[in-house]
Amino acid sequence: MGVNARELVLDILIALERQEEYSHRLLKAVLDKYDYLEGREKAFIKRLTEGTLERGLELDYYLNQYSTLSVGKMRPLIRCLMRMSVYQLLYMDAVPDSAVCNEACKLAAKRGFGRLKGFVNGVLRQISRDKDKLKLPDQEKNPVLHDSIRYSMPEWLVELWQREYGREITQRILQGLLAIHPVSLRFANKISRMEQERLCTSMREMGIEIEESPYLPYVYLAKHAEGVENLPGFQEGMCTIQDISSVLAVVAAGIRETDFVVDVCAAPGGKSILASEMASRGKVLARDLSEEKLRRIAENVHRMKAENIELQIFDGTQTDESLLGKADVVLLDVPCSGLGVMGKKRDIKYRIRPEDLESLQNLQRQIVRASAGYVKPGGTLLYSTCTIHSGENQAMVRFLTGELGFEPVSLEGILPAQVLAMKRYVAAQMQESGIEPTVPLTEAEEAACIQLLPGLQETDGFFLARLRRKP
Repeated sequence: MGVNARELVLDILIALERQEEYSHRLLKAVLDKYDYLEGREKAFIKRLTEGTLERGLELDYYLNQYSTLSVGKMRPLIRCLMRMSVYQLLYMDAVPDSAVCNEACKLAAKRGFGRLKGFVNGVLRQISRDKDKLKLPDQEKNPVLHDSIRYSMPEWLVELWQREYGREITQRILQGLLAIHPVSLRFANKISRMEQERLCTSMREMGIEIEESPYLPYVYLAKHAEGVENLPGFQEGMCTIQDISSVLAVVAAGIRETDFVVDVCAAPGGKSILASEMASRGKVLARDLSEEKLRRIAENVHRMKAENIELQIFDGTQTDESLLGKADVVLLDVPCSGLGVMGKKRDIKYRIRPEDLESLQNLQRQIVRASAGYVKPGGTLLYSTCTIHSGENQAMVRFLTGELGFEPVSLEGILPAQVLAMKRYVAAQMQESGIEPTVPLTEAEEAACIQLLPGLQETDGFFLARLRRKP
């Protein structure tokens, strides 16, 4: 008997409701398990799972208008089934509406809810008939609720970003998080320009759309690149998956050929590997909290043939006295709320709570305080997160300069001009809208950091700051 793609999606969504695993990991595990499926079936499973998660708040909003039972009171299986069905009705034109309704009824019956077939069918067919006239909340009366439903983002996050950036930039961030995200491929430093082009040509012959990123000549953006482990050159260590924002963080650190680099929270190892390529006659010490994280780093290090990296299990909240004052560069990519990568890890927005932000900031300060002393006098600390939140970002710059003896280093001339130009654009837009920074920085501190924003830059939402330990 063949595999029912919709039933696989239903089981994934139910597991995610129980928060058994994060969506990107669970989806990968399912696609790996059913690797024998045709490409179109795997693409259907991926799109339906990700789309249903991504548009969850919007789907619930419409369901609540048509269902006599609120979404929150539905049985988990029925709730997930209704959401994925409405997503197909609204966003998957290639699937006939009648097929969506019929398959939903069949699945309800198959999974022991035959008595609810009439309910499922009635709600879905009504939404199908009205789908061209569905209305969002009034944006004049409640702009936050309107944007929350339109972009399927919790209201508290919409409010947070509107306070920090204003509505116009916030809308662009929200659009950016909903956009299709190409795979970001970084070619190893040892690969020549000619070899890069040869590998890209091979990928295009496989049906992959690939083009050079706008910021760095050795990072490419690839669409339709499912199963990255099968890409030409991947297993041979010629390229790796690494977002441009992560690459820019290492570039911003200004690593020299003979430097000793400590990467405190290194998993999955992308920054450590690039640092090792830059410090080709130096050494990189890559650490993380658990054996599982170290195993992930080790796999990537082995594949990329990075020989000058030492791996260690170490708790970043603790201080290693033997490292004090020894490192030329310390990379501090600390655990964070992940608000900048919700376009790839779609269930973060449903799991994170406002109160989580404060506890994360406390953890970040612990790690920064414990690890900052590894930087030798005159050495570099590169602080970074994959989030969009001043409390985890700009506030940490203030902490480093105000309490830990670091001074800011300007990113001008270090990062690509296009990246810095967008930073200036965002600042000008905020000033024009009369929005004051939530965490005011000095001119020098401001020059030392950048908040990358999806929808405005071709990157994840990412923050980085370069600081120097005072001699």
